[in-house]
Amino acid sequence: MVPFEFHNTDIPGVIRVVPRRFPDDRGWFSEVYKDSDFSAAGIAGPFLQDNHSVSAVGTVRGLHYQLPPHAQGKLVRVVRGRVWDVAVDIRRGFSSWGTWVGAELSAENGEMLWVPPGCAHGFVALEDDTHLTYKCTAEYHKDSERAIRWDDPDLAIAWPALPGGAEYRLSEKDAAAPAFAEAEVFS
Repeated sequence: MVPFEFHNTDIPGVIRVVPRRFPDDRGWFSEVYKDSDFSAAGIAGPFLQDNHSVSAVGTVRGLHYQLPPHAQGKLVRVVRGRVWDVAVDIRRGFSSWGTWVGAELSAENGEMLWVPPGCAHGFVALEDDTHLTYKCTAEYHKDSERAIRWDDPDLAIAWPALPGGAEYRLSEKDAAAPAFAEAEVFS
């Protein structure tokens, strides 16, 4: 049996990955990455950096990306808690330019999202102590780092209501991010 399901989204190259879990009376086992299967599905490494963030409920991180030649593809996975994860196409000339897709990723559902180079990425934590990990195809490069305002009305991302009346929390940098129309994006 195939250990992964790969589902294309409305944005070319953004792929939702569902790993198969093999349960027994001790718990479950799952492959979470296999180069041959991912490459065949259009998710190409090599992966050069792994990141891990821990977030309180309501924490928004994003919308982040790096410009070429340091553009990053990101394979995003939640290992504890849950997030609403978003990819925004910032590749001028693509029919999906300026559109977004979102998915709930959680430790419980085990799903991942592949965000290719040319897409901005962001998420909001839906539980306290949410752990998100992601593999990157390029190393962090400070001078290439960019962001877009998470709640830009032109993007109209459907961010979820937060549980228990929690407030959205942003870093100073993310709160000061430019609007999509003013952002430096891929040409």
